[in-house]
Amino acid sequence: MLAALSLLAVGAVHLQQYNELYSAIPTIGTLFVLNFVAATVLGVGLLVPFERLWRRGGAWIEATLALGGIGVATAAYVFLLIAQRRPLFGFMEPGYNPDAILTSQVSEIATVALLGAYLVVRHVPIGFRGRRSATRSTSTQEVKA
Repeated sequence: MLAALSLLAVGAVHLQQYNELYSAIPTIGTLFVLNFVAATVLGVGLLVPFERLWRRGGAWIEATLALGGIGVATAAYVFLLIAQRRPLFGFMEPGYNPDAILTSQVSEIATVALLGAYLVVRHVPIGFRGRRSATRSTSTQEVKA
């Protein structure tokens, strides 16, 4: 839940900055809107209990949404770092709003850390008998060919 909220924060910061400063900048403005849309769709998707609703494929959907969220947050973080040091698509970040930049970076780092932890805890098999990976079957019967 925290991971989904941090991803939604990534999108919210980009929408706010688009409305305040970046709507008139070609390519960069469009990327801010795309970031908002992607973060919102993925963040809301992460709040849906797919595994409870669809036992067979729910875990895969949740893992895919988490990986997508990591991708969106990582791309935003990397693009900001590049734009602060050299032009990106003809634009260089002037640093007019250091609070928004810091909020963006914190939410992106938190998203990657929280979604990464979720994927490890939920989808990486570990050696304890009582615990299973969400993507592995609980059946003890083998399929006969």
